[in-house]
Amino acid sequence: MSAPPLPPADAPATSDASASPDAPGAVETAEIADGASAEAAPYPTPRRQLALQGGAIFLVLCIAVPAFGLGSTPWPWGGIALAIGATAFVLAVLTRQPWWWKAIHAVFFPLAWSVAHLGIDPGWFLLAAILLLLVYRGALTGQVPLFLSNRATVHALAERLPQGARVVDLGAGIGSVVFPLARLRPDLRLTGIENAPLTWFAGRLRRALSPRTRVDWRYGSLWDAALGDYDAVYAFLSPAPMPALWDKARAELPPGGLLVSNSFAVPDVAPDEEIVVADGSRQLFVYRVAPA
Repeated sequence: MSAPPLPPADAPATSDASASPDAPGAVETAEIADGASAEAAPYPTPRRQLALQGGAIFLVLCIAVPAFGLGSTPWPWGGIALAIGATAFVLAVLTRQPWWWKAIHAVFFPLAWSVAHLGIDPGWFLLAAILLLLVYRGALTGQVPLFLSNRATVHALAERLPQGARVVDLGAGIGSVVFPLARLRPDLRLTGIENAPLTWFAGRLRRALSPRTRVDWRYGSLWDAALGDYDAVYAFLSPAPMPALWDKARAELPPGGLLVSNSFAVPDVAPDEEIVVADGSRQLFVYRVAPA
């Protein structure tokens, strides 16, 4: 299949508000450009969210202990759980957390208290935690949950990527992009990088069962990927890492290189192209790295 060629490398650069240190959403990117780990990524981490939840618990207990004392009087734990949730929500609003963290903070402790009364064996919680870690490790270390790209997205990429391009899928999941894309566009040199053990293993098994498929399947963090080895980057992550990923792409991709983000735009940066996939379920934001 032929694909449209890359526009000239000296095409006018897109206005980039995040390039200025004073622009909204500007981030420190030196460590990211040097291949920092996801844990060092410059956006709100789960550790900060745990600290916020802990602060809510502390504040509510500071009121509850004097009110109910440490005697034999039963504590109204249901009400305390709701108070902790409400306090955590207020703290999340005051610290300007994303909307999904506000929702999580509001329901976390009330939900935990409710589940504790179901009499479920603790072993099931341990098993669930292990499975979630194996599949959603990216959500814990980098606020990147598992999203699977659909066939329409793959076809849209196949029509957009230039001939013979070196393409990397950051956070490749089970390979729902790179493996079908390799069949549609055998001219592409494809790499998938995934850091969740179970999904990486699924992709590795998929690669082993298709020995003729030309896909380089790797285990590792997206922040450690050397983007200078590629002409195009595909990512289906979340809103949180997009500013840092754009800065990493600008620092490492060759001039004219592409960053294609599924569903999540780079804040304050106008894309060079927006593609609505055929079934209308996804939107691709295409950014081109301008010459230095």
